Amino acid sequence: MSTFEFEFTEDQVQELLHGNGDFAEWFEAMEEILPYYEINTVDRVAGFIAQCAHESNNFKVIKENLNYSAKGLNAIFPKYFVRAGRDAQAYHRQPEKIANVVYANRMDNGDTASGDGYRFRGRGVIQLTGRHNYTKFGETLGYTAEQAISYLKTKKGALESACWFWKANNINKYADKQDITGMTKRINGG
Repeated sequence: MSTFEFEFTEDQVQELLHGNGDFAEWFEAMEEILPYYEINTVDRVAGFIAQCAHESNNFKVIKENLNYSAKGLNAIFPKYFVRAGRDAQAYHRQPEKIANVVYANRMDNGDTASGDGYRFRGRGVIQLTGRHNYTKFGETLGYTAEQAISYLKTKKGALESACWFWKANNINKYADKQDITGMTKRINGG
């Protein structure tokens, strides 16, 4: 296992996660996990923390919020509501129903009745989403997709899933070039 190529300190994490009272726990997890995924240079660590902080409201939110109003559903997910002729009002502020519609039949999830959309909704500091990603992440640790759910609910799991995604998508390549747009596109698509 490699180590950091610079002095990585708890004080740095406290400053970067300004306002997050759990910074010491996050630092402990980062110190253990980041080098394993080769997130170990100044540029890689800076890029990783910046992207994860943006995705997770500064490492405070580690599960996807799907509590949308009917108006929000029509604006954000028109494919599944407006264009599909589905009444968004019937899904207003019902995260489980929303997830089961917008994530059905993709990312190796089952149909709306399977409950996979909600079960495998975004979790972790990069919001790992879908049965496919949960399965692939879980396999690296000897977990099933279902077992990965429990691990993703922990700070360590939330961080490690992001590290796994980062490495699986070769995001270090963009971090090494300080290519913020490249990093963002690999995480969010587009």
